[in-house]
Amino acid sequence: MQLIIFSKMENIANQKEYRVLFVCLGNICRSPAAEGILKDMVSKAGLSNKISVDSAGTSGYHEGSLPDERMRKHGRMRGYDFCSLSRKFRSSDFDKFDIILVMDDSNYDKIMRLSPSVEDEKKVYRMADFLQHLSADHIPDPYYSGDEGFEFVLDLLEDACTGLFNKLRNGEL
Repeated sequence: MQLIIFSKMENIANQKEYRVLFVCLGNICRSPAAEGILKDMVSKAGLSNKISVDSAGTSGYHEGSLPDERMRKHGRMRGYDFCSLSRKFRSSDFDKFDIILVMDDSNYDKIMRLSPSVEDEKKVYRMADFLQHLSADHIPDPYYSGDEGFEFVLDLLEDACTGLFNKLRNGEL
């Protein structure tokens, strides 16, 4: 799957600012990959000062660890550097982020239970809802799969990140 390279916006000064957080179970496969992909898009569009990106996990099993080596390897093959350190999602993240994207229904349920208010619940989205060309109801965890599982997840994340980026760039979220 090829990524669309975005040109710089002519009027970046008027671009709305966003703080985006991706969430999966352990923060070592899906969410750091989504973080790296969106950061790459944002950087290429010259919007790093307008869109900040981070990731977290609903569990703290891998706190402080780099992303899974298999995900890093598959990311490198596509030109990405997935290098963020794993951390656990905290309810205070609702105060720090404007948009929280979860990878599956289990993540969604856990994050919604931590939401301090109805307003904060409105910040939570399912990543699969931003898919443009591929079809899936969630982003599957590739941890127990082979190379094809990691490649499939990266295909989904590139597609969904493109859809998300277009909405962010157009101020639609």
